[in-house]
Amino acid sequence: MQAFSDPSLFAAFYQEFQVPELPEVETTRRGIEPHIRHRTITRVIVRQPRLRWPVTPGLEQALAGQQIRQVRRRAKYLLVETGSGTLVIHLGMSGSLRILKQPQPPQKHDHIDIQLDSGDVLRYTDPRRFGAMLWLTEDPAEHPLLRELGPEPLDEVLSGDYLFEKSRGRSIAIKSFIMDSHVVVGVGNIYANEALFLSGIHPQRAAGRISLQRYQALAEQIKRVLARSIEQGGTTLRDFVGGDGKPGYFQQTLQVYGRGGKPCRACGETLKEIRQGQRSTVYCGQCQR
Repeated sequence: MQAFSDPSLFAAFYQEFQVPELPEVETTRRGIEPHIRHRTITRVIVRQPRLRWPVTPGLEQALAGQQIRQVRRRAKYLLVETGSGTLVIHLGMSGSLRILKQPQPPQKHDHIDIQLDSGDVLRYTDPRRFGAMLWLTEDPAEHPLLRELGPEPLDEVLSGDYLFEKSRGRSIAIKSFIMDSHVVVGVGNIYANEALFLSGIHPQRAAGRISLQRYQALAEQIKRVLARSIEQGGTTLRDFVGGDGKPGYFQQTLQVYGRGGKPCRACGETLKEIRQGQRSTVYCGQCQR
């Protein structure tokens, strides 16, 4: 494992491997926060410090005795805020968090336990160890991982006007444009496919050649697709207590993603599948222009 010495490498890594996507991270936040907010951390057990980057040395001592004030999300990072600093968690490709109400022996991939004064345990599990758990005493917004990020997709800042202005003179494909975390965070592959289909925009069209009106439709669909996915994920919040810590929002019905070669749900045309930036893109040649 490389040391956490080059934040740009860290950011590039997570831009390539965008699993889980923003709705899963937000659902995770909502699932754990009621159980850990205002609780005091009594003990931290780090069984495996070698994640994608090493767990911050001395994390056990830094967190012990800290009261958790709130749990926020920035992009795909969870920010567990205390009086003395912020624990930044990224779930990587396979990580998950869950609340244990009763003692459970740790399994092979259960790498970190955060014990609370309530008796509950927040357990971090990560089979591939591509996640991260970093302790920051500075403002997390100024950390190299977070300071260059674009606006949140559900914030008012993201609008058709904003996307139109950011795209002027850009020849990059629109799908890659909206997946760029410097433009807007959290629009992963699944949701880029879906939002482009619902707004009728061809994924290979140059970002700079899309009109303001079409960007207004795209901004609206990005918000709708993500909000709907988060809402559906909310029905599985119980899974974070004693379960596997993974929401089931991916069970929703998707219009195009994963449906290459199948009929378009809107017009019946066969959906096409191509590769863009090492990722699968599915679209309808009839509905998307």
